[in-house]
Amino acid sequence: MIPEAQTLKPELLTLPLRITGGQDLREALTVATQARGFTAAFVLSGIGSLAVAHVRCASAAESQRLEGPLEILTLAGTLGAGGPHLHIGVADGDGRVFGGHAGAGCIVRTTAEVLLALLPKWAFSREIDIETGYRELVVRYLD
Repeated sequence: MIPEAQTLKPELLTLPLRITGGQDLREALTVATQARGFTAAFVLSGIGSLAVAHVRCASAAESQRLEGPLEILTLAGTLGAGGPHLHIGVADGDGRVFGGHAGAGCIVRTTAEVLLALLPKWAFSREIDIETGYRELVVRYLD
């Protein structure tokens, strides 16, 4: 059972990251949280550039591979034991914007600046939801 929000002590830690060129964005965020022992985190802010992006649009079975240079306009999502669930908006050199699920293989071009919120008393996992048929977020309080 998750306690009512007003009864919880506010516990949120922030982790600013600079992810350098050549790194996989999803992998770097996963490693950053796991290396610090956290099982629940979410992205507060994310900007930067990608050399390659893999973006899966709504209801699509496969990701599209986008060649850079691309600017990261937005990055949002959760990180937990079931893996990251990230959404990304990127723009190409002509200002065309693409967005959707950020897949594996989003390779940072020069830098990505990401601010994570780490939740020490929480755990995120992903489990099949019988209503949606997808692996959905499960939130647990670890008191």
